[in-house]
Amino acid sequence: MRKSLIALSVLGFGVASIAEVSLPTAAGAQEVKGPKITWRMSLWGKRRAFTEAPEYTSKMVKEKTGGNFNIKLYYGQQLSKSKENLDGISVGAFEMASFCAAYHPGKNQPLNVLDLPFLPIPNLDVQLKVHDAIYSHPASTKALAKWNAKIYMSMMLPQYEYMGRGTPPSKVSDFKGKRLRALGGMGRAAKAIGAVPTTMPASETYTALQRGTVDAIGFPYTYTFAAYKLDEIADWYTTNMSLGSVNCPIVFNMDSYNALPDQYKKLLDDVKAGSYAAQAAAYAAKDKINVAKWNANPKLKAVKMPEDEMAAFRKMAGMPLWKQWVKENEGKIPAQELLDIVLKTAKGG
Repeated sequence: MRKSLIALSVLGFGVASIAEVSLPTAAGAQEVKGPKITWRMSLWGKRRAFTEAPEYTSKMVKEKTGGNFNIKLYYGQQLSKSKENLDGISVGAFEMASFCAAYHPGKNQPLNVLDLPFLPIPNLDVQLKVHDAIYSHPASTKALAKWNAKIYMSMMLPQYEYMGRGTPPSKVSDFKGKRLRALGGMGRAAKAIGAVPTTMPASETYTALQRGTVDAIGFPYTYTFAAYKLDEIADWYTTNMSLGSVNCPIVFNMDSYNALPDQYKKLLDDVKAGSYAAQAAAYAAKDKINVAKWNANPKLKAVKMPEDEMAAFRKMAGMPLWKQWVKENEGKIPAQELLDIVLKTAKGG
C-alpha cells in the first residue's frame, strides 16, 4: 500500500522514473541575467532524500544564472544546530534554512496544525496542497514575520512509523510504558496509548536508540531510518501505523529575500515544482532499496499492527486530539479555521 502511495505522488509531481533521481543537465547558457549573489543554507545531517529539494533548487538557480546566483548548502549543522536554524534566520546569520516546527512548537503555533496525528493526508501530492494552504494563511505569515522569515516551500515528509529495539510489539497496547521519539501531535498520540514521548533532533536518534535512552524512534518511512542508520541496530519496525508527519519548511531571511532582484525571485518560484519532484522521486527510490534490504535481513522484523486496533487508535488519538489542540489555542491563533482548512484541502476542497 505504501509503495503505491509514494508512486502516486511521484507520478503526480511529473517524475517519469522512480529508479533514480535524475536532475537536469547544465543548460549551457545563462538564461537569467543578474548580479553575483551567494546565499548560505543551514541544514542538519548528510545529503539524503529529504534534502533533494534544496539540492535541486541550488543546482538549477546556479545553472540558469550562469553561476551568478549561488546557494551553498551547509550540512551537518555547520552553520547552526537544527533547533536554532530559525534563530539564525532571524538575525541574518545565513540567508536560507530548514526547520521543523515540532522542534519548538511555541514559536510558530499556526504551523503546528500540520503536525497533528492521523490527519487524512494519504500521499505527498495532498500533503503539498495542505502545506501550501497553511503556509499562505495570514496567521502563518504573521508568525514567521516575528523571526524575519519567509516560507519558500515545504520539505515534505512521508508518514511516520516506529523502528525500535527489543521485543517487537504485536499490538498497539504493547507500546504502553515504552519511551518513544514522537514529535508534535504524534507525541500526544503516544501519550494516549500510555507511551512516554520525547522530542530530540534526528541527529541524536542513533545514539539514543543504541544506548537505550528510547525504545523506538518515530521517523518518516522508510528513508529516514536508513539515512540515520537506525536499521543497522534495530530489531523491528512498523509498516502500517501511518502516525502522521511533521512539517519542515524551507525559509528565507526576509531582508535577504527582499534584496534579491525580481528575476531571481521569479527563478526561485519557477524551480520549485522541480524541487518537489526531485524529492518525491528520491523517496520512492529509497523505499525500493530499503524495503528490499530489510526484507532480506532475518534480524529485522516487519510488524503490521492489527487493523481493528489501528482503527481504535485513530479514533482515540485523531479527532479528539485535534479538538484538544484547537481548544488550547483558542484566542491565540485561528486554530479551528486552520484545522478546517487542512481537512477541507485534504478532501480536495
